[in-house]
Amino acid sequence: MAQAQGCVVARSNGETGGPESEGGYLTPGEFDFNIGYRHQFSFVHYIGEAPELNAQGLTRVQLGTQVENKVNLENVSLTYQLTSRFSVTANIPVLSASRHSNNTDTFQLSDGIGDTSFLVSGWLWNPHENRKGNVQIGFGMQLPTGNDDVITNLNGKPTVNDYSIQPGSGGYGIIMQWAAFKNLPFAQAYFNGSYLATPQNTNGVLRSATAANQPLTEYNSISDQYLLEAGFAVPVKKVSGLTLTFGPRFEGVPANDLIGTSLGFRRPGFALSIEPGFQYYRHGNVFSFSIAKAMYRDRTRSVPDDILGTHGDAAFANYVWLASYSFRFDPFHRNHSAATPHQ
Repeated sequence: MAQAQGCVVARSNGETGGPESEGGYLTPGEFDFNIGYRHQFSFVHYIGEAPELNAQGLTRVQLGTQVENKVNLENVSLTYQLTSRFSVTANIPVLSASRHSNNTDTFQLSDGIGDTSFLVSGWLWNPHENRKGNVQIGFGMQLPTGNDDVITNLNGKPTVNDYSIQPGSGGYGIIMQWAAFKNLPFAQAYFNGSYLATPQNTNGVLRSATAANQPLTEYNSISDQYLLEAGFAVPVKKVSGLTLTFGPRFEGVPANDLIGTSLGFRRPGFALSIEPGFQYYRHGNVFSFSIAKAMYRDRTRSVPDDILGTHGDAAFANYVWLASYSFRFDPFHRNHSAATPHQ
């Protein structure tokens, strides 16, 4: 699910590019298998919209006290097209991550399956009659299948890993997702987005022994997450199947959840990035790659921050690397006459 960078959020999907620029609509009976990959290295600390500085105006990187998060996230998903308009999708994320304070020799390590999700999506208009533009809306549920209390032994002492590298969130989520495209004379414009609403408050895992003395933040908050991306997909006429993509990417964690209370420990914030990339389509196979370069970052105040009059920090990545491979197939070999590429 959607999701800002680094310590702000770690469990993001790796989608990139236009919604259906990969060879046209899926047709009834078709499956689409997708493997997505996301890598980020977060180490630049922000408080608000500015880097965190000490009294002498030095950043934590300059002081050598930065916390470094390395996150590798794979998403395996399978979509089945029920009718020309409606489809169902199952998604399983797999996380491998580490967290390290630069001025220490200790590491926190986490790996495992994350929170799985199921989604039902539908095109607003009949694909047979709307080949140059359409909007897809999806609703689903995220299940807490990922471990949210992975422990690392630090100097012989069991320590609960920071929530930014935990495979799971510890709570259920309601997924709202959309994808829209419009063909233009020279390109395809796209606008995609998703929002994960989490009705539960905290996950009930004590963060540390010292956190027990801080009632507002002793447990991790189960927080909402969002992602917005837009841009243009431009076919390269001299290379069949190759499309260049470019546009802004906006993702983050809000301080206040859409449903329920927003107490507990969280690092809310967002990152606005530019995301150039490409897609290559051939015989039902789609390879995608993009790099999101952060242009603006803001670690906003959490609800406990507002109550206590504080403002915590968060580490952001300068770049987020995204790649995916997908393959569509029909094991029943039905008639695909309705399949129409958008580009």
